[in-house]
Amino acid sequence: MDEFYRIKRLPPYVFAIVNDLKSKARARGEDVIDLGMGNPDHETPKHIVDKLVEAARNPRNHRYSASKGITRLRKAVTTWYRTRYGVELDPETEAIATIGAKEGMAHLALAVLQPGDGALVPNPTYPIHSYSVVIADGDLRSVPLVPGDDFFARLQETARLAWPKAKLLILSFPHNPTTACVDRDFFVKVVDFAREHHLMVVHDFAYADFTFDGYKAPSFLEVPGAKEVGVEIFSLSKSYNMPGWRVGFVCGNSTMIHALARIKSYLDYGAFQPIQIAAIIALEGEQGCVSDIVELHRKRRDVLVNGLNKIGWKVEKPKGTMFVWAPIPEEFRSMGSLEFSKLLIQECKVAVSPGIGFGEYGDGHVRFALVENEQRIRQALRGLKSLSGP
Repeated sequence: MDEFYRIKRLPPYVFAIVNDLKSKARARGEDVIDLGMGNPDHETPKHIVDKLVEAARNPRNHRYSASKGITRLRKAVTTWYRTRYGVELDPETEAIATIGAKEGMAHLALAVLQPGDGALVPNPTYPIHSYSVVIADGDLRSVPLVPGDDFFARLQETARLAWPKAKLLILSFPHNPTTACVDRDFFVKVVDFAREHHLMVVHDFAYADFTFDGYKAPSFLEVPGAKEVGVEIFSLSKSYNMPGWRVGFVCGNSTMIHALARIKSYLDYGAFQPIQIAAIIALEGEQGCVSDIVELHRKRRDVLVNGLNKIGWKVEKPKGTMFVWAPIPEEFRSMGSLEFSKLLIQECKVAVSPGIGFGEYGDGHVRFALVENEQRIRQALRGLKSLSGP
């Protein structure tokens, strides 16, 4: 019973070690400021919640729903793409609703990969990007995504050296955890690259709205030819403060969408229908709430990054995401990110995510999530300052 094949392929969840330390400290009555998980701390906007409540009171919405999402919701997301990016999508064949982005990513990998198929994935990256490939029995090929390096050149080199040739490329910009951002020309190169190497592309666009200082993130799908080679995943979790609602979408290439729909038809009946109805209101309703949510995180980013630099860390302000990707101060770097994260809980009462949890190339960094208010962030900074003395 302890020899399950797929479970054995999954490594220990590094974040669980930090979470266990945090839980034990809190059980002792210690006030630990948790900047680890990217779990939005504010409420979902009222007009979205109100629609959920209204729809939940209608008994017709209590039945099984549609595995690929109700038609009205798929039309809402295709309209969202047309309005924002000028992208035309067929809601019947080029869009599918998923139970959050992670579910969509994992089941898409299961649908399009066969055992041994290679997948090119940045390292470090959000864990589901790597482990969707592992769970699907694919062959994971890491592409270093590190500061000061040309990621696209690394991607070309990895694809050239890979044998057998990779079949899938997974990307995500603005990027979690590194906060790296790209321009539209990057995706033009990706489309050409995918055609040259006969690759399917999956772009996780979870932080589409989380951009700062005048930067606007491009959609992969706005590049001509993108739909011929891949899909894009969007989630309502961050833009609309709806993480626990579990609503996401996969849009683009009709063959890949069809494969995902086939897999999902065997596995689920879609999200609870009142949630889908409320998601329509999120996409089609007043969008000022999104701007407010992004501005809240920009202010937190400024407080944290300015504070870290003031106490001797060397951190650049990210142009995207709800995270700060911080190089470990030189005097502690030899510890590695896991031991350093343990030290921060024990000595500073601050929980962060160790970079090693996102891949070996992340080990020189820790990730701060902007999920506490400005006062608590300042309290965290006072704790971090104690590492280097008064």
